[in-house]
Amino acid sequence: MPHILNISAYKFVPLPDAPALREQLHTRATALELKGTVLLAEEGINLFLAGPEAAVRRFVDELRQDARLQDLLPKESWSARQPFRKMLVKVKREIIRMNHPTIRPAAGRAPAVPAATVKRWLDQGHDDAGRPVVTLDTRNAFEVDHGSFEGAIDWRIDKFSDFPAALLAHKDELAGKTVVSFCTGGIRCEKAAIYMQEAGVEYVYQLEGGILKYFEETGGAHYRGDCFVFDERETLGHDLTARLP
Repeated sequence: MPHILNISAYKFVPLPDAPALREQLHTRATALELKGTVLLAEEGINLFLAGPEAAVRRFVDELRQDARLQDLLPKESWSARQPFRKMLVKVKREIIRMNHPTIRPAAGRAPAVPAATVKRWLDQGHDDAGRPVVTLDTRNAFEVDHGSFEGAIDWRIDKFSDFPAALLAHKDELAGKTVVSFCTGGIRCEKAAIYMQEAGVEYVYQLEGGILKYFEETGGAHYRGDCFVFDERETLGHDLTARLP
């Protein structure tokens, strides 16, 4: 039976004390014998952790004692073994690199749409206003190759910082359509949706919680293949279990 709890979570919130937080979080995670990666920046936190359930939940509870992180809502999955080799806590310029520092989700998000609504729109072939709906994959090309939504727009980007240029090259293709940006857990599609709004795309949403939350809440309808994850599990199926033995 899988007994290792894997979590991913992020939040865009000002963390000017990121260097001091790094030391605190590394000490806590190491003491709890957790492994994974925590990224900190002035713009927020992004984490992927795994370990015994009690230890993971204690770490999250302690994180939430910081008022800025009290509403952190990790996405969960299970594995039979530890998918990370070490515990890393790093301070970066951005928790997800886009090279557009004016894109600040903490100052206001683009509209988000829940998984159930996206499924309903895809079932019916249009949104509630009758506009055609397109899904836009904001992940790297090699991730998309493992699986994506049926008919998703895929600009074959090599890294997320390529997204702004790709949008400017293809923006006209989105005119008059409702665009739902998506990614693994929500962090990239959140920045992408804000950038698209600022670039003048009229009807744009982000998939709340990304692919992993979509799998959890809908069972993966309209999604073909698996979801690539950046750890030793490699991919997760619609039931959020690893494909590796």
